[in-house]
Amino acid sequence: MNLSFKNRIALHYMVATAIIMAVVFGTIFLIVKSTVIQNLDNDLSYEAEKHLNEIEFVEDSIQFINKEEWREREHTETQVNPVFIQLNDKQGLVMDRSPNLKQDFLIFKGDTDGGHYNAELTDKLIRQVQLPIKDKGETRGYIIAAISSESAFSVITRLRNVLLASYFVILIGLYYVSRFLAGRSMSPIQEMTRTITHITQNNLNERVTLPKNQDEIFFLSSSFNDLLKRIEKAIEKEKQFTSDASHELRTPLATLRGTLEVLIRKPRSQQEYEEKILYSLEEIDRMTATLEQLLMLARLETSAGSKKDSFIPISTLLEESISRFKNLIKEKKLKINLSINQSEKALLPHFYSNIIVDNILNNAIKYSNNGGTISIGVDYVGGRIICNVTDEGIGIKEEDLNNIYDSFYRSDALNHRQIQGNGLGLAIAKKCANAIQAELNVSSTYGQGTNVMITF
Repeated sequence: MNLSFKNRIALHYMVATAIIMAVVFGTIFLIVKSTVIQNLDNDLSYEAEKHLNEIEFVEDSIQFINKEEWREREHTETQVNPVFIQLNDKQGLVMDRSPNLKQDFLIFKGDTDGGHYNAELTDKLIRQVQLPIKDKGETRGYIIAAISSESAFSVITRLRNVLLASYFVILIGLYYVSRFLAGRSMSPIQEMTRTITHITQNNLNERVTLPKNQDEIFFLSSSFNDLLKRIEKAIEKEKQFTSDASHELRTPLATLRGTLEVLIRKPRSQQEYEEKILYSLEEIDRMTATLEQLLMLARLETSAGSKKDSFIPISTLLEESISRFKNLIKEKKLKINLSINQSEKALLPHFYSNIIVDNILNNAIKYSNNGGTISIGVDYVGGRIICNVTDEGIGIKEEDLNNIYDSFYRSDALNHRQIQGNGLGLAIAKKCANAIQAELNVSSTYGQGTNVMITF
């Protein structure tokens, strides 16, 4: 059944109410019915017990004592609810009966205490009771008392019909009322739908209006607005990344083009050709390094955390990384202090950890002053490996610390143009840290140095 959400809410509410109403109405009907019948049965039992004292035994026969008085009362009194009395012997043979029965007979239930039961008398509903007549402890026969039950069952039938009619009328009315209320409750969702259909990449700044009541729909709208905010921020970062990447690639290309154009304007000496070609090769290397880092960022975006990795002790990892930068370390006459207080059993994922350490150590070397010291300390605290890399270099301005993980961002780049870089190292390290649930914390004092704490 393909119903709208509003109709499904109304239907479910109606079904739940229908079950509750059925239980309540059924209980009311049964209580009223049992009460009416119980009152009839009490009256019958009273009449039967009363007339048990008005019979006599004549040999094998059972008769009423004051039957003539009954006939006189029948002609002088109007009986609204007449009581019919009949005496039967053990075999069911009628011994005597009240005058108001005339030519009719009450139903005999056999040689037993028949209790209370429904019957008919001249096509009219009656309620009967059959009690034994005892003489000296022996059952001599039975007294049967009856009273009209038509009015009682008429009340029960009318109540049943009223309850059934009310049941369906209430359910139909309830369906439309609940459908109307469901529609009003869903108006914020409809507003959300209209807003969502209007939102495109060009107007991501549009937001869903929050409902007045802080209910589930309020939190849904708020969460959707937060999602839009994150998407808008991600797209802005993508646009900025594309712009920065284009700039980083255009710059070496423009330099190459200018160098080659100058080179072919007139004949040059051998030395001049060699110098320009070497300079061009450096620019190509720079552009190649940038492209490789961009490709790595793209791979990390699409497969972060899904790469199967081998594991390696951090001591081995640090030794390999220091070995890769030994020429730069030697060139700047740097001193490396390495202190490892960690069990060799604590292993790190090789691929991601290697990228993190390489980028952090590379930055420490690049931004250290000649003849400075780089301290690397490793500790095992609370089940996690903590690696601190501290340099004595130029440091980072405090206001720039919030942007250091942005792609192509370089703190105070104009004051250290001689240091090659494109601002992708920490962005790559951060992606790798997220992939293995590691943490990067950078603290720095401008002009004194920087500390990077890696928590694996």
